[in-house]
Amino acid sequence: MTSKQRIRLALALTTASTFGLALLSPVAQATSPGTRPECPRTLDCEWAPAAYQQTGDPADKETYGNYDTADRPHTAKIKYIVLHDTEETFDKTLQIFQDPHSQTSAHYVVRSGDGHVAQMVKDKGIAWQAGNWYINQQSIGIEQEGVATEGSKWFTPAMYRSTAALVRYLAAKYDIPLDRQHIIGHDNVPPTSTSGTAAMHWDPGPYWDWDYFMKLVGRPTVPSAPPSSQLVTISPVFKENIQKFRDCEKNLDLPAQASSAVPLHTGPSTGSPLFSDPALHTDGKPGTNCAADWGSKISASQQAVVAGRAPGWTAIWWYGQKAWFQSPAHTRTTTPTSGYVVRPKAGRTDVPVYGVAYPDKGEYPADFTAGRLGTPLKYTIKQGQAYPGGGEAPTGYYYAPTIDASYPYDHTYFPGATRYVTVQIGHRVAFVKASDVDIVRIR
Repeated sequence: MTSKQRIRLALALTTASTFGLALLSPVAQATSPGTRPECPRTLDCEWAPAAYQQTGDPADKETYGNYDTADRPHTAKIKYIVLHDTEETFDKTLQIFQDPHSQTSAHYVVRSGDGHVAQMVKDKGIAWQAGNWYINQQSIGIEQEGVATEGSKWFTPAMYRSTAALVRYLAAKYDIPLDRQHIIGHDNVPPTSTSGTAAMHWDPGPYWDWDYFMKLVGRPTVPSAPPSSQLVTISPVFKENIQKFRDCEKNLDLPAQASSAVPLHTGPSTGSPLFSDPALHTDGKPGTNCAADWGSKISASQQAVVAGRAPGWTAIWWYGQKAWFQSPAHTRTTTPTSGYVVRPKAGRTDVPVYGVAYPDKGEYPADFTAGRLGTPLKYTIKQGQAYPGGGEAPTGYYYAPTIDASYPYDHTYFPGATRYVTVQIGHRVAFVKASDVDIVRIR
């Protein structure tokens, strides 16, 4: 299920000033039950609005659910699409999103059996879905009926087709790149700070067939560079990539089954420990085969930069270190790929990595004291390393603490001048300042 955490802000501002920023009226954003869903005509799609109403004392205008009104893309751009699974039935998910006390929502929900779609938040609104406010304000969230540990039971051809059609439509409408730094799972969303890493979600999980899905959206994995390319796309054959993971939350071994995930080790041997995400395993212990432990696995359709090779094994740069996976000869574990990578500028030894692309302190109005700032995550990009990415990440922060814009600057988007780019630092995407890195084309 999507994150149930609603980031609250408390602010006492004495004055409002004209800063050339959009101030939006929630009333103007209201939509009626008869609103036409924003779907391609080929989809069976309904409008089932999520709750947007006061939930507590009317005097406490910060207590409301389940999304924020906005005027995207005229304010914040829409540059990411986040895929989830519901961990509930379709009907129950709609009930949750229509309960204003649930503090969670998504723009769309896709039904498993027939691919039927319910739109619950208008695209211009900001759904509370990703567990990262920056990603929320720049993305559209799509929930898919299912349970991550039971993927093959829920992820039907009808669901894949409907979600793919919806993603194609939205990507074309909002100029979203059809790559895995912009079409992401909830498991690819970065934390906003190191301390929040353990709370991040891992849906749609290791049994979502990413390779098949990206083929449906029109971006199949095909060779686009010589076999010696340092940039590769992970591309195991889903039906042949049988993996056995563990549901550590339920203390349950999951049956061996087809998966998009490829385990990562610390050395070119199955006897070497699994890779450990340094922000997730702060005790320094090895990674695990838990389905939720995404630091120890890479997914099909994700790209990586080769850091070394050994017989039957390939090393990639991963969260600032080398990680190894099996790549036996004459198997399709990777596909040579042309594309862009980021690497530290000359003289930079450690480039900070962020989970948000917020404005710097000096880019907010002088009388606005509630502006969010980005803090570096635990990961850094070291000299000699490179990671896929380079696409510009919109810099900005949308401030919307109340339901009716009762604070100065409420429902306002603050753009920033500092330029950030997206990077695939590990399983989760992240952001680096463009001034810290070179963007290089690999052919």
